[in-house]
Amino acid sequence: MARSTSPNLAVPDPSFTEVSSRPTAYHLFIALRPHQWTKNLLLFAGLVFGRRLFDSAAVLAAVQGFAIFCALSGVVYLVNDVADRESDRQHPLKRRRPIAAGTLPLPIAIAAAAVIAAAALAAAFALSWRFGLIAAIYLALQGLYSGALKHIVIVDVLTVAIGFVLRAVAGAIAVNVVISHWLSVCTILLALFIALAKRRHELVLLADSATSHRPILGEYTLYLLDQMIAVVTASTMIAYIFYTISPETSAKFGTEWLGLTIPFPLYGIFRYLYLVHRREGGGNPSDLLLSDRPLLACVMLWVIAVVLIIYRPWNA
Repeated sequence: MARSTSPNLAVPDPSFTEVSSRPTAYHLFIALRPHQWTKNLLLFAGLVFGRRLFDSAAVLAAVQGFAIFCALSGVVYLVNDVADRESDRQHPLKRRRPIAAGTLPLPIAIAAAAVIAAAALAAAFALSWRFGLIAAIYLALQGLYSGALKHIVIVDVLTVAIGFVLRAVAGAIAVNVVISHWLSVCTILLALFIALAKRRHELVLLADSATSHRPILGEYTLYLLDQMIAVVTASTMIAYIFYTISPETSAKFGTEWLGLTIPFPLYGIFRYLYLVHRREGGGNPSDLLLSDRPLLACVMLWVIAVVLIIYRPWNA
């Protein structure tokens, strides 16, 4: 039987061809990563724990703050993707990002980042000068992370965690309440837990090519990350337990029932660890939260329980 002598031609990926033919505005929107804006829901913590949930002016301010930080987050993602475009092309998942894939031109991405940043900061200072200051600090910190800080072991994950604390502080400032020190501690510890789990996922996913994609991963090992995650997990739960049962919290909310919510973060953290170790999850916390029904149900039930206990509508 005669063999075909025609060369083996690469068959283009139909899905990629379809996506790349879409308008530039579409690729810009995807590059802003709207699916990760769920992280900014932390801005509503001040609204809930500051007992302003049914204050229409406070709700409007919190929504405005959320929108501003979504815009700022999008700017951070654009800057990060521009800086990491070469290494992202070596990643099995990140290579599909618009800038790495070449579907979003570099000049457009840079110009969009500048325009959105200017508009978001202007809106932040219009909301209040203190909110604007926190927004500017957040943007500067994340800019430093996209540059030098993400290449410094331990400092990289701490920077990510501080970004979450700034979100919580901004949310409290937006509605003019004082955020609890315990709540700040819980926030930074939980953010550290998520950041370390993400580093672990990257090590497992990329294996021997991990350092070629992100050099800082060479400073971590699975054993080290597991040790750090164990410490942070215990610390997070202890901090939350002390917060819910502390006399300060009981006096503030007029109830000692907040301790009844302890099982929810306990299950949530254990479920997250299960997904990281048994399902190789944790690479994208936002996607993990939205795709895993037990984890999403746990978070929603925790929010409902907190609102019912703090506001006690049956006493209204």
